[in-house]
Amino acid sequence: MKKVYTWLAALVMAAGLGLIAPGPASAASYCGIVWGSLAKTNAAMSGAQVTNVRTGQQPCYDRLVIDLNGKVAGYTVKYVSQVVQDGSGLPVPLRGGAFIQVTVNAPAYNSSGQATYNPANKKELSNVTGYQTFRQVAWAGSFEGYTSLGLGVRARLPFRVFTLAGPDTGSRLVVDVAHYW
Repeated sequence: MKKVYTWLAALVMAAGLGLIAPGPASAASYCGIVWGSLAKTNAAMSGAQVTNVRTGQQPCYDRLVIDLNGKVAGYTVKYVSQVVQDGSGLPVPLRGGAFIQVTVNAPAYNSSGQATYNPANKKELSNVTGYQTFRQVAWAGSFEGYTSLGLGVRARLPFRVFTLAGPDTGSRLVVDVAHYW
């Protein structure tokens, strides 16, 4: 038992003198997120229409989902200094320290011009009160086959964009924005 105490004392002294040092610190990304914050785009056009917009919270990111009644084909998602309305170019006021313009290459109206998605409150498409990253989701319009939303976020943070099939014959455009770098 005396040998154990002797070795333990020697280790403590060596650590104190800097002879034994911990390994180098590793800068692991938050939750394994390696997305970045540059624009994500796919230029294809969709024959589907936007039918809904919703949000959700996850442990490492906040999520925006745009539902379509067919296959998502194209989109552009990027940080901008100011989100602008489709057609008019007028600014869309948003809360937050940074702004993401989300454009899906699909209209929010059918071939007869009838709305397939008509938000009750264009300034607040989804209640994001209490979200870690999202500050506001606002309507920026649907014009000439494109539908745009403004996403106000806490700061310029990494994001990813992908599509999911379903439900049924529909699909979803998903935008996840990380809580931290």
